[in-house]
Amino acid sequence: MPETESKLTDLYEHPGHLLRRAQQISVSIFYDEMGDELTPVQYAMLRNLERHPGIDQVSLSAVSGIDTSTGATVCARLAEKGLLTRTVIPTNRRQRALTITAAGEQLLADLIPASQRLRRRLLAPLTGPEQLQFMELLTKLVQENNEQSRAPLASREG
Repeated sequence: MPETESKLTDLYEHPGHLLRRAQQISVSIFYDEMGDELTPVQYAMLRNLERHPGIDQVSLSAVSGIDTSTGATVCARLAEKGLLTRTVIPTNRRQRALTITAAGEQLLADLIPASQRLRRRLLAPLTGPEQLQFMELLTKLVQENNEQSRAPLASREG
C-alpha cells in the first residue's frame, strides 16, 4: 500500500468527498457574493460566451465543461433573462449561434468585484504561496483527469 494511502475508512481521507464538500462551500460563497441572479453554471456559460462571441451552444457547453443538454437549457434560460441572444445558424439549422447582450455584458462587469471577493473568501484559509500551489495542483488534477468527465472540457484557447 502506498505511503499516502491508508485503508480509507475515514470518509475525509477520500479526495472525492473533500472535493464534493469544497464544491458545496464554493457554491454557498458564490451565492453570498454574487447574489442569485445567476447560478454558478449560468455565470460560467455567460463568462465563456463573453470570450467566444458567436460560438454555438454545443461548443460553448464544451468549453464550459457542461453536457450539451444542460448547456442548451442554460442558454435558453439566459436568453429568457435577456443576457444572450440565440440565432439559428443557416448552414446548420439545429445549432444556435450565441451573442451576449448589452445587459449580459453589464451584468458580468458588475459582478467582477463580487467574483474577486468570492475567490478571496474561498482561498482565505491558505497563505499566499499555498493559494498559488493549490490553484496549480487543482488545475493539474482537472486537466489530467479531464477525459474521465461526463462532459470533458474542450480547449479554452481562443
